[in-house]
Amino acid sequence: MQRSNAHHPSELRGRDLICFSHDWGGDPLSKNHLMRLLARENRVLWVNSIGYRTPTASKADAARAIRKLKQAISPIRQVEPNLFVLSPLAIPSYGRAWIRGLNRWCLRAQVKRAMRRLGFKRAINWVFNPAAAIVAGTLGEEMVIYYCVDQYSAFTGVAAQSLVELESQLIARSRLVVTSSQRLYEAKRQLNPNTVLVRHGVDHQHFRTALDESTQIPDEIARLPRPIIGYFGLIGSDWVDIGLMEEVARRFPAASIVMLGKVAMDVSALSSLPNVHLLGRKPYEQLPAYCKGFDAAVIPFPINEATLNANPLKAREYLAAGLPVVSTAIPEVEVLGLCRIGVDRNSFVSQLEAALAQPGPSRLRSESVRGESWEARLRQVERELAGVMRPAHVAGTSSDNRKSSIANAA
Repeated sequence: MQRSNAHHPSELRGRDLICFSHDWGGDPLSKNHLMRLLARENRVLWVNSIGYRTPTASKADAARAIRKLKQAISPIRQVEPNLFVLSPLAIPSYGRAWIRGLNRWCLRAQVKRAMRRLGFKRAINWVFNPAAAIVAGTLGEEMVIYYCVDQYSAFTGVAAQSLVELESQLIARSRLVVTSSQRLYEAKRQLNPNTVLVRHGVDHQHFRTALDESTQIPDEIARLPRPIIGYFGLIGSDWVDIGLMEEVARRFPAASIVMLGKVAMDVSALSSLPNVHLLGRKPYEQLPAYCKGFDAAVIPFPINEATLNANPLKAREYLAAGLPVVSTAIPEVEVLGLCRIGVDRNSFVSQLEAALAQPGPSRLRSESVRGESWEARLRQVERELAGVMRPAHVAGTSSDNRKSSIANAA
């Protein structure tokens, strides 16, 4: 790696970065996009998920445990230039003190060993998973950045109180807390004044290919009756109002309802409807081609504490593909000002009818989010980090600058 002669500690060039996140290799999320960009000029040690949900006796959780064991046996993997993946062993439970202590000891030993092997020095620890609070700040890192993109304690199946305590510790020891929604910003800044709002970006170049003549609509949807109402993402109880989607399917009997993504809930009532097509998870690379076949896209989130704090990546991804978008009343979708909002089932259906009056990918809609790239978001994070790294005698102005930055982000 070509290292620059960076003198200022806030410059993210030629640095060693640790990243505690979800498992590498799934659908690209905000963490993947940002770390890929940072790996262009830094080295990144990506630490696969140490879990924050309590495991169950389900087949899926058992299979995940076996997969984790197999991964832990393998050494550090270099998955992309400058990007290394560590799969540590940890017990995904944080309610009991002795388990937390064992995890702390085990995880710290595994990560420190990986850092030694890679020759990491003066590392910056980017924490996306609040469960990593058990070791954050104890790895000899120069600073901790907490990048908060969800209200994790609101997720189904987590030990909420334990996670709240861990997150509070993490926020207290973070040099900078980055949040992706206004509600997260308002909550986390109560615990750390160096909290900023940086909304999600979009891989515009990728999704705009839905508008290219050369992009082929996949065969499995190319001949479906139109209009096609599309969705991609996890199909789980925290994220999909299954009753709303049943209502949509019934109110648009001539339409095709296409849902792409891993199913993690009971969808039997929905899948029994003749115009509903649950096609499973599709590779990220293929999503623009599916978007080209959609006439409108939906964000059918239920209204709950998790979704009210969320900033759905798919909103900007749908728009970058040029699609009309209809969403439930999620604050971070509303603030975009580019999507139709349904406040209840009837208005959701009405908004969908209006969206279908101008169906399919549109270049104008795609251009509306061109400026919201992940590169632009990373530049914003760098500016915020520079603000908190300034010497004390000039840091007094950073608060006003931060307020200005937050206003611009909105």
